Amino acid sequence: MKSDIHPTYYPEAKVTCACGNTFTIGSTKPEIQVDLCYNCHPFYTGELRLVDTQGRIERFMKKQQQAVLRPRKKKLEERKSPRPLTLKEMLQKPAQ
Repeated sequence: MKSDIHPTYYPEAKVTCACGNTFTIGSTKPEIQVDLCYNCHPFYTGELRLVDTQGRIERFMKKQQQAVLRPRKKKLEERKSPRPLTLKEMLQKPAQ
């Protein structure tokens, strides 16, 4: 095996949740911040709640609106470039 290519492993990495819960795991990062953990996740707690962290739904809707408003460049380029003549068009074209 090659030496000095693997990341540093931290067996006591500290995980901090947005709800305030902290626990330790093994990781390649010394500290990790998460939005949900086993202590506050709706699946484990049985609560029914909407989890929208940092406006994910709003960002998605914004991207969708921009995609509708902005035409695709590739299709515009295809429309601008002349298409090749068909065989019928070549035969009908007067000889020069």
